[in-house]
Amino acid sequence: MPPRKNNNSTTRRTPRPKPEVDVNIADLEPKNVDLLRRYVTDQGRILPRKYTGFPARHQRQLTRAIKRARQMLLMK
Repeated sequence: MPPRKNNNSTTRRTPRPKPEVDVNIADLEPKNVDLLRRYVTDQGRILPRKYTGFPARHQRQLTRAIKRARQMLLMK
């Protein structure tokens, strides 16, 4: 049998660059459709945290605002 490689390498990956978040969290409300559309794809899917750069708490607020705007028929 060939010897197994050790998965613990000494080289580290370079961290993913964090996107700049220039949004006031108080503006994440369902009636602010122009802001919310920046975080939705053309197909209507909400962008994940990986792309928005929001912390988990703000990503939940964003998701909640988008879903409420959809219920009020302000966006699709």
